[in-house]
Order: sequence, then structure tokens, then C-alpha cells
Amino acid sequence: MIYKFGNRSYDLSSRTFIMGILNITPDSFSDGGKYFKGKPDTDKAAADALQMIKDGADFIDIGGESTRPGSESISTDEELSRVIPVIKAVSEVSDVPLSVDTYKSEVAEEALKQGACIVNDISGFTFDNKLPSVTAKYNASCVLMHIKGTPKNMQKDPVYTDVTKEVISFLQSSVISALDSGVNQIILDPGIGFGKSLENNLTLIRELQQLKILGYPVLLGTSRKSFIDKIFASPPEQRLEGTIVSNVIGIMNGANIIRVHDVKENYKAAVTADRILNKNQNT
Repeated sequence: MIYKFGNRSYDLSSRTFIMGILNITPDSFSDGGKYFKGKPDTDKAAADALQMIKDGADFIDIGGESTRPGSESISTDEELSRVIPVIKAVSEVSDVPLSVDTYKSEVAEEALKQGACIVNDISGFTFDNKLPSVTAKYNASCVLMHIKGTPKNMQKDPVYTDVTKEVISFLQSSVISALDSGVNQIILDPGIGFGKSLENNLTLIRELQQLKILGYPVLLGTSRKSFIDKIFASPPEQRLEGTIVSNVIGIMNGANIIRVHDVKENYKAAVTADRILNKNQNT
């Protein structure tokens, strides 16, 4: 399962890979305002990206629009003004693959021009029908995530008959859209917290291996999410233990990449899990 990202090649089946999160927003649920107060703090974002890389990050995921439950969308121009300066700044100091967290084709295109090589789309190519062709145009990779509804309404009583089967069916359609447009490197994300109840999220983590039926590597994003609060009441910054446990169980159930805020701690947990699973740590 060797994927090429810019100057780097990763065998995504060899070990667990780490994606560090940079939210260039004033209102993200966990770290809104850390890198954006009226304008992006490119120096801090670049410095923290380098620290994440030092701590074990294999990818950096940069997003300019909060997609927390109940959030409102922002304009393309506003999103561009947040993410593009940071992508430029980080790409100037490192060749670690950069991912742009967006569902807008115009934002993705500019990000890919400026150094990103992955499009991480929460909608699995369903919100903007131009996004697959833009991704293919730049020979970029994609992360296709499952969502039920939109960020504004996704947590208003989501209902499934069989959550894992429905997520797989959705992602299968997303894969077809990607392949039909010529996207060659596809990663799948079950979308923990995006239109799911607590039990839906727990089921997906338990049954994560079933997503492998589609034949692509799987990314798991549980970091600091509210399902952890429903198990043990805690604000986002105090959900590290729940994040680590859910990620380790996800790794045991087939996750190839984990997307996290706290890179150092989750990297150590992933290395330990990989060692137990007898995976190769040097690839």
C-alpha cells in the first residue's frame, strides 16, 4: 500500500501514520483562535507544524473553516485568506505532506498550487462536484469522509439502520466519484462525530476493519471529540486519554492513519500499539 505524497513515499500498511491538525479558525471546537485572531498567525502555525513533525507527525492537515456541530459555513474568500498563507509558510520549512481540510474546489485548487498534496473533504466529494476533478488535475490524493447531513444539522438526531453498512455504501459512492475523475490515491474516513450518535461512533470504531472491504487505507479522527465527553464528562483539552484509547483500538481494528491534535502523546501510543501488533516501525 505504497502512496506517494510529493517528495515522500509511505507504505501505509507498514505502521500507523500520524496526521497533525492545524485549525486556522477562530471557532473550532477544540483549538479555535490558536492560530487565527483576525488574521492567520503564520509564524506560530509554521513553528507548531515543525514541532508536530519533530514529535512524530507524518502529515499536517490545515483547515480554515470550523465544521463542528452547528457551525455555519464561511465564504470561499475568507477560507482562502486563512489557509493559503499557512500552507505557504509550512511548505517553505518542511517537505512533510500537507493536507487541506476543505470541501470547496476553489480552496483546494489554490492550496494544491501552494504546496498541499492531499484534499481532505468532510463530504466525501458530495458538497462540490468540481472537487474530484480539481484533485485529479494536480495529481493529489484525497481523504473521503462520511457525513450525514451538514455541519449545521448533522447532530440533530442522526438515525441509521446499520451505521457501518451505510457508511461503507456512502464511501463506495465517493470512491466511484474519485476514480471516475482520475484520482489515484484514496484514503477513507468513517467520519467520527459527523452525523453520529455516541453508539454510532463506538460501533464504527469497533467495526473499522469492515471499511477495508473497499480496498483503501483508513484514517481515523477521534481527537478530542464530543463522544469522549459523553463517556466521561470533560472539556476538549482534557480528552487526551479518551483520544488515545479510541485511537489504539482503532489501530487494532485496521486504522492506517490517525488524525490528532496531541501528536507526541498519540505517536507514542501508536508506536506501542504497532509494536504489539508486530508492525514494522522503520518504514
